Amino acid sequence: MKITLVVTGKTDSEWLKKGIDVYWNRLRHYASIEMKVLPDLKNTRNMPEDLQREKEGQQIIACLDGKNDTYLLDEGGQHFSSREFSRFIERKMIAGSRELTFVIGGPFGFSEQVTRMATGKISLSRLTFSHQMVRLLFAEQLYRAFTIIRGESYHND
Repeated sequence: MKITLVVTGKTDSEWLKKGIDVYWNRLRHYASIEMKVLPDLKNTRNMPEDLQREKEGQQIIACLDGKNDTYLLDEGGQHFSSREFSRFIERKMIAGSRELTFVIGGPFGFSEQVTRMATGKISLSRLTFSHQMVRLLFAEQLYRAFTIIRGESYHND
């Protein structure tokens, strides 16, 4: 199975980059993975939020092929425990999903067009995190899911 993570804008903080790299490198042992980093929008200081969402949405849609299961990481999405998320990933693998795509949007969420084309939404928490922090949290949870699936000792109940 291939897992693609689509993100809006580059990660600025070195400590976040290092943390993401730790889990991303660990994930390579379990699946084919790719991170697509979409460029930051320009001149957003006076741009209305809805216009920013639309422009980011256009970038997101342009990099998706529309054939894969695509899940938006969104605070309004389905909540999972770590074990439930691992079962979700495992069910996708058993069902023969060739590729799962997860999308982390910008600070104002997703456009309606992106929301309509997505297979579903997943929430990492009821708390709100920066879209850059979510990259690290998601990478860790994805790694945790694979270790649970494999029965490895990383996760403790």
